[in-house]
Amino acid sequence: RSGKLTPSQVAKNIIAMLEDCDKSTPPLRAIVQWDQEQIMLMAEASTARYRNKCTLSYLDGIPVCLKEEFKVVPYHHRVGTVYLGTEPETEDATVAKKLREAGAIIIGVSNMHELGTGTTGCNPNRYHKIPRNPYKPNHFTGGSSSGSAAAVAAGLCPVAIGTDGGGSVRIPASFCGVVGLKGTFGRISSHGSLPLCYSTVSVGPICTSVADAAIVYSILGEPDPLYPYGLKQPKATLSDMCAPDLKGLKLGVDWTFFKVPDAVCALPVLYSAVEHLQSLGASVVEVSLPEMEEVQVAHVVCILSEMRNFLQPDFNKHFQEMNLETRASLALASQFTALDYITANRQRTRSMRFLREIFTTVNCILTPAVATTAPRIYESDLLTGSNDFSFTVRSMRFMQLGNFTGIPGLVVPIGYSTAGLPIGFQVMAKWWDEAVLLRIGLKLEQFRYQTKKPSIYYDILA
Repeated sequence: RSGKLTPSQVAKNIIAMLEDCDKSTPPLRAIVQWDQEQIMLMAEASTARYRNKCTLSYLDGIPVCLKEEFKVVPYHHRVGTVYLGTEPETEDATVAKKLREAGAIIIGVSNMHELGTGTTGCNPNRYHKIPRNPYKPNHFTGGSSSGSAAAVAAGLCPVAIGTDGGGSVRIPASFCGVVGLKGTFGRISSHGSLPLCYSTVSVGPICTSVADAAIVYSILGEPDPLYPYGLKQPKATLSDMCAPDLKGLKLGVDWTFFKVPDAVCALPVLYSAVEHLQSLGASVVEVSLPEMEEVQVAHVVCILSEMRNFLQPDFNKHFQEMNLETRASLALASQFTALDYITANRQRTRSMRFLREIFTTVNCILTPAVATTAPRIYESDLLTGSNDFSFTVRSMRFMQLGNFTGIPGLVVPIGYSTAGLPIGFQVMAKWWDEAVLLRIGLKLEQFRYQTKKPSIYYDILA
């Protein structure tokens, strides 16, 4: 607005940086498809709007990227594979269309775990390669919205859009030290993304800050006639988000979640974060989240059954072109029966009822984000991929409840491990109450007394 910088200048910087990060050793591999001409066209249109004082929204001129799971003109809709999206896309997904209408500059599509089937982001195929964690390039980003989190953490753009069926926005946000919001199921339209797991997946932004996430959420969170799951939603609001304190809020904590073996290294900072929220006037209420093991199993049955169902033709026709990990996951999914799927959905009904009761006594539920920090990349991962199913299960431990029942979740970075890797904190709320998440998220940001600069970082405003 001040005129000191134009969207066109920023876009030129980004293009130079995209060229640089592709040539670096190792390559960042955050953005896997981009087009200089497309970026400059959007940037110049935005520059003209600023000159004429007729900007379209808070996102006008802001660089964004979208996970390759979304259709974005004119890029290939590959969804992390080598066999999909053989022709350039001619139609935008709803979120891409909304971002364009808001004046955002789409800088490209971001890397992802093949078909969203894992939580590391490891994708060794020829179009994608393995995205690197900007904090430690020999560590994974998390997945499956891997490139989205890496792009934001590395400074290439302050906003990226991901999908989250089993933590796929929140896990990479936690590993890369940025903010990740999984909206309520149906809140943000997923029309135009590959419908891999229709009953557990939500769309959400990965951003540099909670305020940025709130802005993106307020623009994208509304009904879409092309996406029936979100048609009956209440209006998205940011009510009380900027309240000076947290007085009157009751924060539910199941302390057994803070005592899992993997979380031990992060315990002091997690406890301190809870105390910080208490110091702002919130009260902590001990809650018990029942049948969590059943939730974990039932979520896996649902998400894998739906993926296997949708990808049945691909599994038969393109088996040899899939990564080994994808083949293993889909082969496992083929062992589930209709009875398993029905039983899992009965568990969903039970869990939603338990949550309804819990949310009559508390405003939100606090948990660690991921029980571990970002895992190391080994030489063999670059060639054949990684298939550590026990890690996948551990990394999703605190994520699955939100996906399984549809409640929203926000991940905010709160500190670093002794090795310098980010540690995240998660807040979940009742359906459609993203506003309370953002209110608490703003206060969690104040708790983080320092933000360490990643070892791979680009200053697009320089």
